[in-house]
Amino acid sequence: MIREVIAYKDNFVNFYKSQDLKIQEKIEYVLDLVRFERQVPKKFYKLLENTDGIWEVRVITTFKSIRILCFQDEGNLVVLTNCFLKKTQKTPKKEINKAEKLKKEYFTEKYGG
Repeated sequence: MIREVIAYKDNFVNFYKSQDLKIQEKIEYVLDLVRFERQVPKKFYKLLENTDGIWEVRVITTFKSIRILCFQDEGNLVVLTNCFLKKTQKTPKKEINKAEKLKKEYFTEKYGG
């Protein structure tokens, strides 16, 4: 099983381009796990509780803890919505709300309101 990973809007791309090469490589590595592993370890990819189907991709580097929020569409499609540097234990509600809003927009655009 291979998942297709796409970015919705430009939040992810802008964030990715703003990172240095080493961080970009680390992001690619984790996204490849999401793409190609049947069971992605929870430390890299997990469903956030109390959300509308929002998943968190976790990229951990020596100095940064990056989170990429996403959702799944039709089983094998993973749609990246937004990303941020995680500074606290909990994922900020503001970021989850943003991901849920983008998810709604995506499905409205794709399937109509």
